[in-house]
Formats: sequence, structure tokens, C-alpha cells
Amino acid sequence: MSGERRTLVGVGTDLVEIERFRLAMQRRTRFAERLFSDDERAYALRHRDPVPRLAARFAAKEAVMKALGVGLGAFKLRDVEVVRRRSGAPVVALTGRAATLAQERDVVDWQLSLTHTDLIAMAVAIALG
Repeated sequence: MSGERRTLVGVGTDLVEIERFRLAMQRRTRFAERLFSDDERAYALRHRDPVPRLAARFAAKEAVMKALGVGLGAFKLRDVEVVRRRSGAPVVALTGRAATLAQERDVVDWQLSLTHTDLIAMAVAIALG
């Protein structure tokens, strides 16, 4: 953030039960394609068990929604993508309606934290103006 002061626009958090998420993916054949970008799926598939990483990214999409102060259906979940910096740190990239909503709320930057255990994935998204 290079020393300039940013204002807090919103904070969102979300928890995802990994086994519930795994079941949802198994029941719906195109579930992952509807929710995740090609790059998000490719990143997860590089790991022995991709589900915890996809669950964390799903949590990030929900956390961004909450940080923007909107509910489910305000934008397509694919409008929020978790990309990785060279360092490996996750970053929010917005397109479509999610980008429009962020712009309307004067969001200029995001902080994102993801974590998971064997049971739960969690995301915290902070929208900064």
C-alpha cells in the first residue's frame, strides 16, 4: 500500500466445511466450472487433494461479497478470482458486476487471507478505499 492511507470500506469472512464442499462438487458435475476460473481450478489440481484449496477460494468469493455489503446473487461468483502474487500471496481480482460494485463503493485495493485445515477453509477479505 506504499505508505498512503486507505479507508476501510468493508470486511468479510467466510468458513466452508471441506467435506460438505466435496460432496457438493461430487453431486454437481459442472460445479467447479461454474464457480472457478480456469486458473483457479488449475492451481487447485496441482495438489493431491484440490478440494481444500477450492473451498478456500469459494470462501474468498463469499467474503468479498460480504465486504462489499451485498448478498448472494449480486454478481456471479466467477466475477471474483483469487490470483497469486509471485510470493504466493493470494490477491482478489474482480470482473463483471463485482468490479462494478467495488467501483461504486470506491474500493481501490483488497487484502485477502486464506487458510484451511482438514475440516474447514476460511477466508478474510478487506475492502479498502
